[in-house]
Amino acid sequence: MARLTFHGATEGVTGSAYLLRTDRARVLLECGLVQGGRQAEAANRDPFPFDPRDLDAVILSHAHLDHSGLLPRLVAEGYAGPVYMTHPTAELLDIMLRDAAFLEQRDTEWENKFRRRAGKDELAPLYTVADVEAALARCAGLEYGVRTVVAPGVDVRLSDAGHILGSAVVEVFVNEGGAERKLAFSGDLGNSSAALLRDPARIAGADLLLLESTYGDRDHRPMDETLDELERIVTAAAEDGGNILIPAFAVGRTQEVIFRLGELFHAGKLDRFRVYLDSPMAIAATGVYQRHQDEFNRADRTLIRRARGATLPAFLPSLRYSRTTEESMALNRVTGGAIIIAGSGMCNGGRIRHHLKHNLWRRSSHVVIVGFQAAGTPGRALVDGARTFHLGGEEIAVKAAVHTLGGFSAHASQSQLLDWVQGFTERRPRICLVHGEDAAKAALAARLAGDGWRVEVPRPGQAVEL
Repeated sequence: MARLTFHGATEGVTGSAYLLRTDRARVLLECGLVQGGRQAEAANRDPFPFDPRDLDAVILSHAHLDHSGLLPRLVAEGYAGPVYMTHPTAELLDIMLRDAAFLEQRDTEWENKFRRRAGKDELAPLYTVADVEAALARCAGLEYGVRTVVAPGVDVRLSDAGHILGSAVVEVFVNEGGAERKLAFSGDLGNSSAALLRDPARIAGADLLLLESTYGDRDHRPMDETLDELERIVTAAAEDGGNILIPAFAVGRTQEVIFRLGELFHAGKLDRFRVYLDSPMAIAATGVYQRHQDEFNRADRTLIRRARGATLPAFLPSLRYSRTTEESMALNRVTGGAIIIAGSGMCNGGRIRHHLKHNLWRRSSHVVIVGFQAAGTPGRALVDGARTFHLGGEEIAVKAAVHTLGGFSAHASQSQLLDWVQGFTERRPRICLVHGEDAAKAALAARLAGDGWRVEVPRPGQAVEL
């Protein structure tokens, strides 16, 4: 009998990992980093709860590191099989894992300086660029909608999840004893009101569904209200004479923000600002989006192609790229008239922290939060009203206006999740909720149960039969 064990994203929104065991195969669904602060991220160094050498295949729903970021370590510890994903995911993964390895090695070097002075043992990086190279060599791209054999008795089919470019809803078909059972995994479902990407594909039937629950306890603001607020923020910042900082995830959120600012530009609402994309990784990811514009929804693709240049960056003519460290540092001297988009999305690393240092204490500044902020992250602290912000041993006063634009979320809202599961018209699955904080899972579970679904919230290490 096939069994699925929950090894990650059962007590939060990161670290996705689920192991499928059949009589003939071992397949790992997701291999994500735990994110959310130093204490939480220490779990990334824990031993895998399975032997990587025993795995036959790995399947990734998309490129975000909370779903893919431990892959290099998995390969370094002996995994030698293929890693299946869509072709755009493979391109984005190349960018994201290389960046993650660079940051990991840099941060470990800094940590070891302190450890040496304190007489403590030094740490090895979680993984290196060489480990990333080895992991990328195992990647195998799949097309949407094509059923593919990935292990003895196990087939996979990927469909568009609408979350980021290349994201997938995963169907896993298990054949044992002459019978077929199907596991469906939502991955991260997209927000149907978001720009650029298509709505999540629906699945007609399954025996077991792993359903994300990031926003299982609430709905997003309507997109028209969100865009109206963004316009008001731009107007207020222009009147205040300050800058606008947008901490954005390099893949997905950044590209939507560029598109929405492009809409404001073409409406004549952005005349007093120059927009800077200050993230080499986001710049590279935007290039991948350009190469795969055929994956965009028809309406936004048509709008972009009618604009000068017919590409996403050209849709926002005031956009400038800050590629080098020197170009990024030069922005610290700009006290007004700049919209700076920089990573990381939860403010726990990257160039955004330097811009926060130079702008948070200014009353004329505005910070626009456009994505989910996990518990324990600096971004969450800003959303929760922190009065100071710790940066490099210095406490920075938070005098800037902090705005949360929940409508920009790339995740489906509660109502959208409930609507999506109605697509299971041929066979209603048992539902296991993952990838959500406790309150979100509890609220979504109650709504699903009230609608007659069999639903549970699995514990870490729990196994269920398929």
